[in-house]
Amino acid sequence: ATMSTLRNTFTELKRYPSAIGGLAIILGLVVVSIYTLIAIPYDEAVRLWRGGEDVWTENPKTAPPVWVNYFSRTKLPETIVLSSQDESVTSTLDTLSEEMDESITYYQFDYAYDAFPAELILYVNSSFREKPPHISLTWITPDGREIRAGDFSPRSSDSFRFSQDDRLIRRLNGLPAEQGFFAADTEAEVIQPLKGRYELQVSSLLFEEDSTVDSKLVVYGRVHGLAGTDHRRRDLMVALLWGTPIALSFGLLAAIGTTISTMTIAAVGVWFGNLSDSIIQRITEVNLILPLLPILIMIGTFYSRSIWLMLGVFILLSIFGAGIKTYRAIFLQVKQSPYIEAAQAYGAGHMRIIFKYMVPRVLPMVVPQLVVLIPSFVFLEASLAVLGLGDPVLPTWGKIINDAYAQGALYNAQYYWVLEPAVLLMLAGLGFAMVGFALDRIFNPRLRGL
Repeated sequence: ATMSTLRNTFTELKRYPSAIGGLAIILGLVVVSIYTLIAIPYDEAVRLWRGGEDVWTENPKTAPPVWVNYFSRTKLPETIVLSSQDESVTSTLDTLSEEMDESITYYQFDYAYDAFPAELILYVNSSFREKPPHISLTWITPDGREIRAGDFSPRSSDSFRFSQDDRLIRRLNGLPAEQGFFAADTEAEVIQPLKGRYELQVSSLLFEEDSTVDSKLVVYGRVHGLAGTDHRRRDLMVALLWGTPIALSFGLLAAIGTTISTMTIAAVGVWFGNLSDSIIQRITEVNLILPLLPILIMIGTFYSRSIWLMLGVFILLSIFGAGIKTYRAIFLQVKQSPYIEAAQAYGAGHMRIIFKYMVPRVLPMVVPQLVVLIPSFVFLEASLAVLGLGDPVLPTWGKIINDAYAQGALYNAQYYWVLEPAVLLMLAGLGFAMVGFALDRIFNPRLRGL
C-alpha cells in the first residue's frame, strides 16, 4: 500500500511543471552533497577552511571567479605558479671557488592579460649549517629591459614580497612591483601592461658544500577558481560545496524532528485527554511566548556555537509550538471517527490507536508542510551564521555571507562573495517550496482545482 501511494504521488507530481523543476533542484543539491562528502571528507574540509593563508598560499586574496572574464572586455590575470622543481624551469650550478657555488634558476612565463597581477611573492626553502645563501633577483621584460629586483639572505623557510621592498619601488619610479615589472612604460600617464614573455632570474650564492636552495615564484592573479577567494585566500568553493550537505541535513532533521514530535504529542494529549491534554496545552502556551531567536543567540554567545547543539535546542523549543494547537483540532475530529470506536471495540491498545489509526490520518496534511518547512530551517541556520553565531569549525553558506559582511564585500564591489551563497539559499528555498505547494494540492482535494 505504501509503494502504491508513493507511485500515485509521483504520478500526480508529473502534472505540475513547478514540481518537476523543484525536484530537479533538490536532486541537484543532493548530488552535490554526496559528491562533497566523497571528494572533500569532513576532516579535510575543516583543515582547509581553518587553515587560512598557511594552506592557501598560492591563492590570491579576494579574487572573483575566473568566469567573470567571459563577461568583461578586460581579461583579468589568473595566478601563475612556477617552482624550481618543475620540468619547465631550468637551473644551472657553477663553482666559483672552493668555498662558493652559484645556482641560477630561470623562471619564464607568458603574460597575455589586460590588467596587472595582484601580488608577486618568491617563496624560498634553503638548507645550510651556519652561513645562509645570498640571493639576487633580476627581472627581464619582453622588450629586453633588465631590472634589479632585490637581494636578500633567506632563512630556512622564507619569502620575498616584491611590493614591500622600498628600494625596488624607488627603482620603478614609485610603482609597486606588480605594476612596475609589467608596465609597458612606467612614465606614461596611463600605465598599461606589456604582454609577452617575462623572466625572473634567481641567483643564489652557496657558501657551504651541502647547501641548497629551492624556490617558488607565485604571480597572483585577480581571478581564481569557480567561486573566487576570500580575504584569507580560502577557496570559496569549499564552503559552497560543504554548505550544501550541512544546509540539507540541518533543514531535514529540524523539519522532521519538530513535525513528528509535535504531531505525536498532540495525538497523545487528545487521546488521553483530561490532565495530559491540559499539561500539554499549558506548556505550549508558555513556550509560545518565549523568543526563540534571542534564546539561540544567548546559547551561541555564552555556551557553544555548535551547529548540532543549536539544532537540538531549536527542535526542543519548537516541539511545543503553535502546530500542537492545529494538530489538536484535527485529532479531536479524528478521535470521534467510527473506525476509532471499532478499534476500541476489538481491544486495540492506546499506542496502536494513536500510531496506527490517528497519526496516519493526518500524514497527508503533514507531508506538504514538512517539505515547505525544510528551507525555513535552512534560512535559520544561515541567519545564525550571518549574526556571527555559526559553527566556527564548519564552512557554511551563512558563514560566507558573515565573512563578506565583516570585510565590507559589497562596499568593495566584491559582489560574488555575497551572491554565490545567496543564490544557493534561494535555490534551496525555491526547490522545496515548489515541491511543497504541489504536494499540498495533491493531498488537499480542495486545492486541486486551483
